[in-house]
Amino acid sequence: MTHQLTGKRVLVVEDDSILAINLADELAAEGAQVLGPAASVTDALAVIASADLDGAVLDVNLGGKAAFPVADALADRHIPFIFVTGYLIAHHVPPRHANVRRFEKPAAAGVICRALAEAMS
Repeated sequence: MTHQLTGKRVLVVEDDSILAINLADELAAEGAQVLGPAASVTDALAVIASADLDGAVLDVNLGGKAAFPVADALADRHIPFIFVTGYLIAHHVPPRHANVRRFEKPAAAGVICRALAEAMS
């Protein structure tokens, strides 16, 4: 059986440890090599600066701080990503990221995996 994320290095940026672990497990089950989870903007930026990534799943709010600097860093390096959030954020997303797919938590992990695979294709 071929997994949709086999061999892909994926960063999980999520500050809720249970959600982060569940998402990392689902991504790994689809063949991804999971980096993180990074729970803060600072941690995520450090991973982006030091790792070769194929994609990322990004929570919009990390410990009360907007994660758009992380989205900017990913976009600058041409690393595909998707947003997963507990907020209705359509009007808060900077125009630069308006076309990035967004999913509301809790989102089924299979949906997230498929969307990330599509973003990376």
